[in-house]
Amino acid sequence: MANERLRAALLKKGVGIAQLAEAVQVDPKTAERWVTQGRQPYRKHRFATASYLGVDESYLWPEALTREQVASASESELVRVYPHRWTVPRDEWGRLFAEASQEIGILVYSGVFLADDAGIVRMLREKAGAGVRVRILLGDPECAEVAQRGADEGIDDGMAARIKNVLVLYRPLCGRANVEIRLHRTVLYNSIYRADDQLLVNTHVYGTPAANAPVFHLQKVEGGDMVNTYVESFERVWAGAVPVES
Repeated sequence: MANERLRAALLKKGVGIAQLAEAVQVDPKTAERWVTQGRQPYRKHRFATASYLGVDESYLWPEALTREQVASASESELVRVYPHRWTVPRDEWGRLFAEASQEIGILVYSGVFLADDAGIVRMLREKAGAGVRVRILLGDPECAEVAQRGADEGIDDGMAARIKNVLVLYRPLCGRANVEIRLHRTVLYNSIYRADDQLLVNTHVYGTPAANAPVFHLQKVEGGDMVNTYVESFERVWAGAVPVES
């Protein structure tokens, strides 16, 4: 059976089987069998192919890694756990975004602590100017999910008011190339802050403000799937969100 994921990855990158074979140093006929017959490469060639195509090895060959290998790699993705968001060093947020070269993503209800930081907003603007894609997801201040989160935290309409304030604070980003801001109507179980393959994930705890909930620092490791899980969640929320007009 053909490996359609590998074929699609080649097409997306705009390369052929011969180019792949040259890049990972195998015979073109061998690489062709990977695509047309679904043959599974040796581990070193799987890793080289996935790296060359910019995708995960486990995506191209889901059965290649054992459950134990995936669990071990996923555990290695956990860099650090902070017991509360307020214990994350202030400069850690700036350091996270400063390291991004392709993608910055922010998924929150309000995230006012970031938007209120002029240095962070300036960095997001500069990163976008350098070609980094910046995507920001805020809760729709008019939706029931935001109202419920406000009630859960004991601030009621204060949550919607925070979001409206954040929209004002992000005005310097609106209309700029590579910057997109959308409003979502999702029940969030985590806030996600992404810089390429690194994440700060702020868990949401019922009745507790996000600032008092734990934060996980994750970094993608080949074969792991914790980072992928959160990135896919971000993409699902993004797909259903509504763009903010400039």
